[in-house]
Amino acid sequence: MKNRAQLTGWLFIALAVILICIFYFYPMIQALLLSFKTGAGANLHFNGVDNYKRLFSDKTFFTAVKNTFIFLIIQVPIMILLAMIISVLLNDSNLKFKGFFRTAIFLPCITSLVAYSVVFKYLFGNDGLVNLALLKLHILTQPIQWISDPFWAKVTIIIAITWRWTGYNMIFYLSSLQNIDSSIYEAARLDGASSIRQFFSITVPLLKPIILFTSITSTIGTLQLFDEIVNITKGGPGNATLSISQYIYNLSFKYSPDFGYAATVSYSIVVMIIVLSVLQIKLAGENK
Repeated sequence: MKNRAQLTGWLFIALAVILICIFYFYPMIQALLLSFKTGAGANLHFNGVDNYKRLFSDKTFFTAVKNTFIFLIIQVPIMILLAMIISVLLNDSNLKFKGFFRTAIFLPCITSLVAYSVVFKYLFGNDGLVNLALLKLHILTQPIQWISDPFWAKVTIIIAITWRWTGYNMIFYLSSLQNIDSSIYEAARLDGASSIRQFFSITVPLLKPIILFTSITSTIGTLQLFDEIVNITKGGPGNATLSISQYIYNLSFKYSPDFGYAATVSYSIVVMIIVLSVLQIKLAGENK
């Protein structure tokens, strides 16, 4: 009877396991093997670790890594802090129209990546709505080159991805906040703790597992940043916003196709994700 029950269980998960192996693990293994090959199109041949040697002398790759880490270091902390603050505000039992505000803030993350990127491109154009509004309010005397200036192009990308993903992270914090016993905050208020003190002494420590989770997922997402870069700045001006994922795309389809080296660059992202995830887990003390 026990063996029959185990067999039934395996039959239930068999299809999922087979599909995961076919569509996830098999491509991963093939990509790893591909990273040791070179050649054009289907005419590939084994070249050992030459692709990995090339990686460490590739200036364009290091430019892409630098840009991606600028987005990561600046945007992820801002987004996580905003998500936490917004979730605390929306968790207030006295707030009216909570459902409307939660939906409105979450809505950007279900919009089409391409569609919202194109909208941002036009909003932040030289004669776009953002510049027109800033000029009308006399905050600016001349339009900001949001897309064509290297510094402002990075700022535009950071604003875009923060707008899209803050609501997504907010949902995790909000669901976690709703599981915190309200008596803890009542006791803190009776002891004279201010709202700010409660936030840093109660809310943040209790949200530690969610902070770790959102930090890791946001790091992974930023290292794979592609759609916003391609549709807003196209990696420009002069590779100022080129991301690692866009560089992989360029190596595969824009430049002379080099799928072997593109696979090598792809696996550099895997290594970065593993290293950064382990560091975040250790810093959070979740390794105990």
